[in-house]
Amino acid sequence: MISLKQITYILAVEKTLHFKKAAELCAVSQSALSTAITEMEKQLGFQVFERNNKKVLVTSVGAECLKKAHAIKIQMDDLYQLGQDLKAPLSYPMSLGVIPTIGPYLLPKVLPKVRHQYPDFQLRIVEDQSHNLVSKVKNGELDTAILALPFDTEGLLTFEFWQEDFYWITHKDDQLSQQKEITSTELKQSRLMLLKDGHCLKEHALAACKLPSNKTDTSLASTSLNLLVQMVAGHMGTTLIPAMALKQLISGNAELNAVHLNEPGPHRCIAFITRPNYAGVKNIELLMQIFKQALTNDSAE
Repeated sequence: MISLKQITYILAVEKTLHFKKAAELCAVSQSALSTAITEMEKQLGFQVFERNNKKVLVTSVGAECLKKAHAIKIQMDDLYQLGQDLKAPLSYPMSLGVIPTIGPYLLPKVLPKVRHQYPDFQLRIVEDQSHNLVSKVKNGELDTAILALPFDTEGLLTFEFWQEDFYWITHKDDQLSQQKEITSTELKQSRLMLLKDGHCLKEHALAACKLPSNKTDTSLASTSLNLLVQMVAGHMGTTLIPAMALKQLISGNAELNAVHLNEPGPHRCIAFITRPNYAGVKNIELLMQIFKQALTNDSAE
């Protein structure tokens, strides 16, 4: 009978395409891993991998086998989680994905609260773009992820826990910098710099302003909000950032002003996503409560 251990081994080889690295990933000897996979292939009646001294290839029928192996692994993980739910809250390790325009600004506010209340909670954090995180949650590489909505999360559960608006960041010398509010019509007068394509914050900002992508300066696009703010300080243009990032990005910089975007909001919503059958939903809901309270307290300061 094929074991879960063998399934774990072939998934490790699929990930690394290298038997030695896969063995290290599984904390077993290479010979033990190789023997287990060979025995599995004998039971299946086909090769999952072609291998020689130089490389490892996935066979065509092996690719179908690996798809089913992923599904089995997810179901086994979820089954194991059922037992863990009977233990104390957040006593089971969790893997959490977060996008770059949320992680650096949200996590410093909330993780100390989590650590204080649940000192033994083991949380693994992965930063990546939204589409990659959605894929990782779906295939079981991550238990949950935090995204900014709207975004395509078809097939997943979403748990919204925060809403926020955008602020226009400009140099204090700008004639509009002393306003308390700015409209999308007024924004068209500025040299607006946003993140590069692939970052959902760019799409959310454009949607909030009702602006087409050709109204931004793509020659000055960045992968970092921090860099965009520094470019604004250098008189290179203006940008939009979420309220969550205001204190961290412009606090103490007397050269910059933040002006609220006066367009219908909220301009983006923050939410956890997870698989419909993930057994740790109660733990996600508990994290949501902690995160929301920490953000509420931070906003009130």
